Amino acid sequence: MPVWEKTHAAPQKIGVLLFQGFSNHCLANAVEPMRAANMLSGQQLYDWTFLSLDVQPVESSSGLPVTPHNRLNAASGDMLMVMPSYGFHGHDGWSTQAALRAAARRFSTLTALDTGSWLLARAGLLDGYKATIHWEELTPFAERFPEVEVLRERFVIDRDRITCSGAMAAFDLVLHLIGRDHGQALALEVAQLFMTRDSARSHGGSVPASRIVNRALALMQETLEDPLPIPTLARRAGATQKTLETRMRAELGAPPATVYQRMRLTLARKLVVDTDLAVSEIAVRCGYANPAAMTRAFRATFATTPRALRQG
Repeated sequence: MPVWEKTHAAPQKIGVLLFQGFSNHCLANAVEPMRAANMLSGQQLYDWTFLSLDVQPVESSSGLPVTPHNRLNAASGDMLMVMPSYGFHGHDGWSTQAALRAAARRFSTLTALDTGSWLLARAGLLDGYKATIHWEELTPFAERFPEVEVLRERFVIDRDRITCSGAMAAFDLVLHLIGRDHGQALALEVAQLFMTRDSARSHGGSVPASRIVNRALALMQETLEDPLPIPTLARRAGATQKTLETRMRAELGAPPATVYQRMRLTLARKLVVDTDLAVSEIAVRCGYANPAAMTRAFRATFATTPRALRQG
């Protein structure tokens, strides 16, 4: 898929199954990257619904109450995220197992976050699969479920089962899924929005991009107001222009000039929405000597103009 191409496909329907004692951190790390992907792409790529077994309000481990949109047995979709977090042993009774087995017929993919792997395994839904779990539970999990090939990984994707080791890994997982399904460039933009330490990711999601690409991205970020010529950028990143072009196309799906322009236009959009700066001033801050040139690029990228976006 070309970088940042609008797909016009139906949004992916995600059910987020919460249990009493779920982790706020895990929930935010799963949902916020999807929200950001929707915002940055200008499309409804993801549509999520909060679920519980009985549609009664659930409370996180830190006391945050959430009222689910629906009960699990009335929901279906592309992916079910199972999120028990703390106190998961108290949720693995027969009613939960039956509900999860039934849900496996209505959701294309089952994803277990944090300790959710235990609940899937108890329901027999990980038999014959590779999986991980929060690393504090890795040994007892492997001992309890010999039918599961247990791996010490941040996340594991095996056919229609996805398992994840914890709250921080949930962000890496969702970022990986965004990159896999909608392009590494969008995943990069989401990572930059959240200021992750290694914003550029390879197709594997949890592996940082090459040093050359990371250096180039850092230089781009530092010089949005006064963009460098691509040959200069490559030289300062420690590579030839051809090498940088090749690496960036392989890792982000776009050449340096396209990535650079998108970063500048993303800043422009942020300034349009969050400030009262004149369009001419925004253009200068984003490396455009001519406001009309920025407006043309802005319209081509976001299908609107700065003034229309501000007025809307």
